Order: sequence, then structure tokens, then C-alpha cells
Amino acid sequence: MSTPFIQLRMLALPLLFLACTTGQPGGSIPAGSFAKEVEQGQAQLLDVRTPAEFQNGHIAGAVNMDWTGGQHEASVGTIDKAKPARLYCAAGRRSAAARDYLHQQGFPM
Repeated sequence: MSTPFIQLRMLALPLLFLACTTGQPGGSIPAGSFAKEVEQGQAQLLDVRTPAEFQNGHIAGAVNMDWTGGQHEASVGTIDKAKPARLYCAAGRRSAAARDYLHQQGFPM
């Protein structure tokens, strides 16, 4: 197993259960599906925590889109609407709000 994947699993396990997606009506996906999509590059990974939280540790390959810092509007232009977005945060509230916002901005649900 590669080092980035090990890092992904160690950090992500508590977060994966709280991960949200723009592609499913309920907002969450099984941890195994989340990890598989990320590992295979099938989805873009967005960490919607603060920059300080992001710097303390994040899933390899994740892009920080600070939801509470007011910069998420500027970040939307860097997200590919053709590729599924997988979002995560510490407790699920921010990723759910970010999912709703991305949907309003025309990301497929």
C-alpha cells in the first residue's frame, strides 16, 4: 500500500463517515466508496474546514475550500462541474452546507 493511501486512511476514517457528496440525494456515501473514488482519482476532494484545520492534517490530494472564512465563492471557479465533488469536514455541518451551495451553483446532484 502506498504512503499517501495509508495517510488517507489514518486521517480519513473518522471523517469519511461524515463526508458529503454532490451526487447523492442523502448527502453521504459509504466510507469504502469514498476512499475508492479518491484513490482512483474519480472524484475531486474538497476539504471545507478552515485553513488551520487543513494544515493540521488533511486527506492527500484534497483542496481546501474554507467554508466559514467567506472564500468559498471564489473557490467555486476552480471546481470541475463535470467531475463528482466529495466534501468533508470535522462534523458534517459545513460539508452539508457546502453541498447545498454547490448544488445552487449548478453542480449536478
